[in-house]
Amino acid sequence: MTTELVPGLAGIPCAASKIAEINGNEGKLYYRGYTIEDLAEHTSFEETSYLLLYGELPTRAQLAEFDAKLRSHRRLKYKIVDVLKTLPEAGHPMDALQAGVAAMGMFYPARDVMDPKVQEESVIRLIAKLPTIVAAFHRVRHGDEAVMPRDDLGHAQNFLYMLNGTEPDPIAARTLDVCLVLHAEHSMNASTFAGRVVGSTLADPFTVVASAVGALSGPLHGGANEEVLIMLDEIGSLDKTDAYIDGKVERKEKIMGLGHRVYKAKDPRATIMQHLAVKLFDHLGVDTRYEIARRIETITFEKLAPRGIYPNVDFYSGILYAKLGIEPDLFTPIFAIARVSGWLAHWLEQLEGNRIYRPSQIYTGHAPRAFPTDR
Repeated sequence: MTTELVPGLAGIPCAASKIAEINGNEGKLYYRGYTIEDLAEHTSFEETSYLLLYGELPTRAQLAEFDAKLRSHRRLKYKIVDVLKTLPEAGHPMDALQAGVAAMGMFYPARDVMDPKVQEESVIRLIAKLPTIVAAFHRVRHGDEAVMPRDDLGHAQNFLYMLNGTEPDPIAARTLDVCLVLHAEHSMNASTFAGRVVGSTLADPFTVVASAVGALSGPLHGGANEEVLIMLDEIGSLDKTDAYIDGKVERKEKIMGLGHRVYKAKDPRATIMQHLAVKLFDHLGVDTRYEIARRIETITFEKLAPRGIYPNVDFYSGILYAKLGIEPDLFTPIFAIARVSGWLAHWLEQLEGNRIYRPSQIYTGHAPRAFPTDR
């Protein structure tokens, strides 16, 4: 047994997985062996979810069946909506999502986690209902009634519809669909690890996903795209960008949306996000913040790329979501709506030959000592 402390378990393997692979030096990401570029171009979120869960791309018949199940399980129990209505309007949507997912576990008991039927039903319910929880809380916190999901719309399209009650533009819907593909899985990050640890206790899948949502809610994991927008708004105009970034670099301050614990090249998801942004802005109009972001990337490439600091997935995603009319505090919940497929794939994998996580610690407290008798 090692006695060396590795803070954050950095670089320490904690599981063997077939789900995703990252080559940080080359900036490559694979789901089940397929490049993220191919999946973003050729698949939908539903198809990518099937791949993550079951290991292979679905046939047309398999995809149709999987998609039909998702569409038929989007609705929430009215009591779950009632729970959301009782939450503080000023509460963060991630907290509401965690509460909603935890409540689901009481309505859909899934204690026999080794039962294939329980596994399948839980997977479908969680993927299908997370968008409905997020959209419903967003509506009720603003004093509006939740919009019922529509079975005739795809996953991303239906989510946008539930947010405001109007059918979204097809290009906007496809943009979000690709964003969900990009966020669906990313190997052993903090939320995935949290889910696997809880799953190793044989807790039910709703508890597993609620724990992963909790981990994702922390500012060191989710939410960087909100901070990128704040930075871009603070800069305000293209002509102020150079001085702002030069000052950040000189003071050695963090520039939001740049750098990654794994990637030492540009995050491939950021590149795809950038292409999506160009198409979306051609369709809906240019956003000045995108021009500022492009300038930041140009400046920092010269100054920070030699240190392996490049744009990550959060650098452009917030700009895209804002152009879609999505409020900033919904950005991380959208991350969860996508990542639930990856979390569930890891949950199923964890149950294969499961062993409960029980790491050791290095004790740094007092040596054994006598209890005082003269107190």
